[in-house]
Formats: sequence, C-alpha cells, structure tokens
Amino acid sequence: MSQNTLVQQQTIVAHDEHDERHQGAVTKPIYQNSLFTFNSYTTFLASMKEEINASVYSRGTNPTVSELEMRLAKLEGGDRARCFASGMAAISSAVLSAVNTGGHIVCVDEAYGPAVQFMGTYLQKFDIETTFVNGTSLKEIEGAIRDNTKLIYLESPSSMFFSLQDISAIAALAKSRGITTIVDNTWATPCYQSPLALGIDLVVHSLTKYVSGHSDSIGGVIVGRAELMNPLIKNEYLLLGGIMTPATANLIMRGLRTLPLRMEKFQSQGLTVAGWLEKHPLVKKVNHPLLPSHPQHELAATQMRGGGSLFSFETEVTVETMRKWAERLNYFRIGVSWGGYESLVVVNPISDYKPEREGTLVRLFIGLEDTNELIADLQSSFEAIIEQSMYPMID
Repeated sequence: MSQNTLVQQQTIVAHDEHDERHQGAVTKPIYQNSLFTFNSYTTFLASMKEEINASVYSRGTNPTVSELEMRLAKLEGGDRARCFASGMAAISSAVLSAVNTGGHIVCVDEAYGPAVQFMGTYLQKFDIETTFVNGTSLKEIEGAIRDNTKLIYLESPSSMFFSLQDISAIAALAKSRGITTIVDNTWATPCYQSPLALGIDLVVHSLTKYVSGHSDSIGGVIVGRAELMNPLIKNEYLLLGGIMTPATANLIMRGLRTLPLRMEKFQSQGLTVAGWLEKHPLVKKVNHPLLPSHPQHELAATQMRGGGSLFSFETEVTVETMRKWAERLNYFRIGVSWGGYESLVVVNPISDYKPEREGTLVRLFIGLEDTNELIADLQSSFEAIIEQSMYPMID
C-alpha cells in the first residue's frame, strides 16, 4: 500500500463532518436505546417496510452501530457492512447465508478452529457437508468442488501457520461455477488486503482483534455487495439475533479511529521480532508471510500490501520446556486472542493442528511495547532454559 492510500484510510476513520444535531460533538453519541418512536403512522409504516435501513428497533438498525458499519464498508470497498456480537457470529451468519440443506462447502483446513467445528460438525445436522482442503493448492480446491458445492471458505493468511490462498484465482474459479466465496480478512485488515477487489463475495472480520485494538470489546462484521448483504441482513442477521450493542460499537469505533496508524506500527514491530527469531539456533522455522523465507512470500507481495504482527515459530524443543520458556517471559502474557496493545504467547504441539507432524508451535503476538525490550525478553528466556539444560529435544 502506498503511503498516500494509508493517509486516505486514516482520513476515512478519523474525520467527521460537523453535526449540528449533536451540538457539534466530536465523538458521535451512543444511542443506548432499544426502540425508536415516530410522530405519524405513515412514517412508522414506511420505516417498518425498510427495517434494514431505518432505525425502528435496535435488534435491527441502531445509529451508533450504523456509523461503525459505514466506515468498515468504506475501508473494505463494499456496499454494505453489518456488525455482529462476535467474530464467530459474523462467520456463522455469513456461512448460513450461502448454503442450504443438502449443500456442500469447501473450506481451508487451517481456518479458525470454531469456524471449522461449525462447518465440519454442527452443519451436519442440516445435511450440509464440508470438505477441508490444503488452501495453498488451487488444484486441491478445484478437485474438492462438487455439483452441490455452494461455498468456498478461505482464511488468508491462516492464524496458526500463516498459509495463504491465491484469492484472485480461487474467486475466479468459484465465479465460473456459481459458488459463493467468503474470506476471513482479520489478520491483514482492510489496511493491507482488499479481498472484495480481488473478486471475493463476502469478507468477515473479528473486530475483537486489530480493529478494536484495546482488548476490551468483542465483535464481528460481514462486508460485501448489497445484493448479498441485503438478504443476509433480513434473514441471518435479524432472525438469529447476534447483534452488536451500541456501547460495543462505540468502543470499536474508538479503536477504528487509529487502525491505519497502529497497523503500520504492528507490521514494523512484527517483522523486526520475526527476523530476529529466524536467526536463533533453537528456532527451526518462522511462519510469517512477509518474511522472504516464507514459501508464499511472492504471493503475499502480490495480494497484500503489508500485514500484521501475529506469527508463529516452530521448534524441536519439547512443549513442556517451551511452556516453561513462556512462563519466564516478562512482556509476553499467556493468552488467546490478539490485536490489542499487549504482547501475547501460546505454546502447543504442532500435532494439535497437524496430526501427522511433530514439534512445538509457538504463536506470538507482538504488541506495542518497545521491540528492543521484547527481543531482550525473548533472549533472556532462551538463555535461561539453555543454561539450566532445560531444552530436551523431541526425538
């Protein structure tokens, strides 16, 4: 992404016109109400007919939430966006909008765990089957398509091994077969990847992560063309009720105001730490698509303009030892999720995700602390386990 485009994105999220309705308030007020009343039955009935566009009841449309949705649609280049109570609520609603009983889904095998469970297990009760494929192989994706395939679900890059899918090629393949495509764009954000411009039908995000950015709110969003979004809003959004509250929308809007600025910092910090880890003798491999060593680095340079600070590394040191290593860290807190200001670490066997493989996978989120401090922290913990001969290797 050019610097000029980043500046334009920052203007989209930061600038508001003077609004006399709210006495010129710099921050839009929170419409913390459940319903909206009308001064005439004519206006009321007209609004009821356009419930997805008019404020009637906050289970449908609320001005505070709508403001956030408008900004997110602009950033992603979509006609409409609709916010949900969580990233998983957005994912499940998007998937359900694209499939029906007896349908078939092709999903990348490294997708977000709950999304895999939803498609692979839960949807079976509706006679919807999912085939999981290696997303790096266009041939494998094409080979998995059936006559009843309704959806191809992508997550690029994936959030444990950071594998990419060729978004343009998959979108073109799907369109030629009349198949809907959905991609999870949480890692790159609209700042660094534009799936709709690459041909994807619907984009989903966990707003809990980078967009919110403060580890104090949970939310999700779907963005796409009006022809897909309007029926989705009338059905999956209104009927399932996984709505975002006005208070949550206000918190996430606060984070959105600085998203492009923070993403520049995250990208720089993540690459600095990932580059340092690549040189460490106990690190076998670093999984970060913006590193030249990543096997899909060329694809990353083609379809992304940058990226985030979440990545993983692989080691042959045992899980037990690496968990002790994680416990010694001062600046990295042990915990799931990511995208806030704080650095995080989780350690698991690679076999938890890829049963055929051995080794230890360490996922790091690089927050906004000073990178020199973070690297010193990592180095100190490595030295501690080496000095105490605490690093038995996996046989």
